[in-house]
Amino acid sequence: MVLLAAAAASGLTAVLAALLLLAERYLANYGEVTLDINQGARTLEVPGGETLLATLMGQGIFIPSACGGKGTCAYCKVKVLDGAGPMSPTEEPLLSDAEVADNVRISCQCKVRNDMVIEVPEELFRVRAYRGRVERLRDLTHDIKELRIGLIEPERIEFTPGQYIQLQAPPYGKQRESVFRAYSMSNPPADDRAVETIIRLVPGGICTTWVFTVLAEGDEVDFTGPYGDFRLSDSDREMVWIAGGSGMAPFWSIIRYMRAQNLRRPCTYFFGAVQKRDLFLTDELNQFAQEHDWFTFVPALSAPAEDDDWDGETGLITEVVDRHVQDAADKEIYLCGSPGMIDAAIAVIKPKGVTDDRIFYDKFA
Repeated sequence: MVLLAAAAASGLTAVLAALLLLAERYLANYGEVTLDINQGARTLEVPGGETLLATLMGQGIFIPSACGGKGTCAYCKVKVLDGAGPMSPTEEPLLSDAEVADNVRISCQCKVRNDMVIEVPEELFRVRAYRGRVERLRDLTHDIKELRIGLIEPERIEFTPGQYIQLQAPPYGKQRESVFRAYSMSNPPADDRAVETIIRLVPGGICTTWVFTVLAEGDEVDFTGPYGDFRLSDSDREMVWIAGGSGMAPFWSIIRYMRAQNLRRPCTYFFGAVQKRDLFLTDELNQFAQEHDWFTFVPALSAPAEDDDWDGETGLITEVVDRHVQDAADKEIYLCGSPGMIDAAIAVIKPKGVTDDRIFYDKFA
């Protein structure tokens, strides 16, 4: 009886929460509200009721959001100086004490109900919405595809190697809403009439499932960009790159940019996979290493199959880095991969003398 009562109470709570959400969405009428952006640099009159992220997007101001507005990635941070109301429980775990004190909010969890005064980084005003057509969709491994999108409108894109786009997956199958997901660009910036990215299939992933099972060459797609601060620094320090899986994308863009610009910064690229079937672009990278004495490529397998005939490095990529890099005090570290891999790599490399200002990454959830 106690269990039944608890279950009934839990079910009632869920129903009430759903009703409150429906009432918020369809019954509440906040009228027109004013958004004051960057101390009057822009003033918008917008309907109230939506999240700040969705409201700004509707006005052509695209705030990055790697999780598609689910409140998990913490990428869509915006300063709200006035009018935000109380902070929601979903925001608190994603903000540091310093950010809370500095009026930072998670825009996908912050509702526009009143006039608001906000600050938006100036570079986001250069982000645009793009429409393109799929020119190529090819398998790189059993669960990784390369997607190339030729631009329709606008016809060109200007970006820095290392930045990313947010690709829109439209409704399909049982998925009733569009979602945006973040993917690093893999083409060099001189290739400005197209966008390429490398996408790994995530089990149950809305956008990756769409790419792998629905999207076809010739289809038109929408995306926004470019976003992100992941890029080469202006120094000439030796670099260590660490990636796995689709984390290859920004480095495949950067390395071709370096070749085009004749940048000869010493660089060792550690790339991790599970088995040999999970490796890709290795022929191209090995050839690049042969042609350029400043570049070293170190692929590694964490669990090679019996028939892989593998005589290269083995172990987790962080273990391989630990064996190869003894002193990182004068180096810069560039990371791209899962949050877990990035955290593990930082834990390995920090004791070797590198400072926080020389560690660069975009962490996609």
